[in-house]
Amino acid sequence: MNWMALAWQSLRNRKSTAILTLFMMALSVCMVLTVDRIRTDTRASFSNTLSGTDLLVGARTGSLNLLLYSVFRIGNATNNISWQSYQELAHQKDIAWTIPISLGDSHKGFRVMGTNDQYLKHYQYGNKQPLKIAQGKWFNDIYQVVLGAEVARKLNYHIGDEVIISHGTGSASFSQHKDKPFTVSGILAPTGTPVDRTLHIPLEGMTAIHVDWQAGAKIPGLHISAEKARTLDLTPDTITAFLVGMKSRLKTFAYQRAINDYRAEPLMAVIPGAALQELWQLIGIAENALIAVSIMVVITGLMGMLTVILSSLNERRREIAIFRALGARRRTILWLLMVESGFYGIVGLIFGLLLHWLLIALASIYVQNSYGIGLTVGIPANNMLIALAVFAAASVLLGLIPGYRAYRQSLTDGLTTRT
Repeated sequence: MNWMALAWQSLRNRKSTAILTLFMMALSVCMVLTVDRIRTDTRASFSNTLSGTDLLVGARTGSLNLLLYSVFRIGNATNNISWQSYQELAHQKDIAWTIPISLGDSHKGFRVMGTNDQYLKHYQYGNKQPLKIAQGKWFNDIYQVVLGAEVARKLNYHIGDEVIISHGTGSASFSQHKDKPFTVSGILAPTGTPVDRTLHIPLEGMTAIHVDWQAGAKIPGLHISAEKARTLDLTPDTITAFLVGMKSRLKTFAYQRAINDYRAEPLMAVIPGAALQELWQLIGIAENALIAVSIMVVITGLMGMLTVILSSLNERRREIAIFRALGARRRTILWLLMVESGFYGIVGLIFGLLLHWLLIALASIYVQNSYGIGLTVGIPANNMLIALAVFAAASVLLGLIPGYRAYRQSLTDGLTTRT
């Protein structure tokens, strides 16, 4: 214990160097943990968004673009599908259910989606979990809106509040449908998916707010009031996409082929899981590059720690000689330097883990709002725990290098004055 007290006092005498070394080690650990957490949570957030859906059908475009825009509300708008084509395709004998969706408008930065009762009945997320109404009820009037949990929380909306929908998807818009306000009829339970950041209105309501609009602008001199719009035929002309559930999954590929060969208009059917695999392949290169950079940062941190200890040996030659004069054996000096390097590694690891948790907790708010990805603060995955154990062991073993050098020093080496 006396030797430990001396080692601790030695570190205190070099506290500035020790603190900077610990900070360097903590940053390297924090980086590799944060990269792995972002990678894991990003995949989980995307995978949990849609469950139990066999196909996603939309206008012919890239499969990723269709999936990201229609399901995750990310990216640019795709072309629309005619309502006539949707009706024809939705009533095929092998179809169990369909969910039409119409996108294009927003409210204070949150997407507005037109749909129908099939959405509440058949949409599933996570492990085939259905949507649930936390407050109020599902819409039953063309000017009612059902809010996602995050929309209600962020904007502090309650049942009965009035909502003005804006034209377009920007966070700020000067084109608003003020003449046709919507009333909040219900609020969905949290799901941890883009559903939480979406306002759901009837397809007829989406048509009603655009009856006096054309090509993205209000028709000059034409005004149709909210009540007058109720008397019109509000069947939509087009929708953005629709989700499909098959009676038998064995028929999925046959129906997909029929959609892709549909002659009335260019359409495509996407299997959500396959499109997600395409996304993982696309970003896999970036993931591997980030992991490689993180590993290099960790190695650089370990090499930096070794450099600091080796550099300090020349300044500590007299200190080590005094230890020897007090009776310390050579292996004791070796052991003390291994303890010092292990101290840097293990304490740096602990601080790095704490810094990682703090960083994720702070970043989760921004990332959730901006990208819809839920970052979680938790224990690292098993592979990362193994990596951290290797990091701690490597930090201890690297102490053998300066320890061996100190081991070779003689008693008189530190006591002799050099000129």
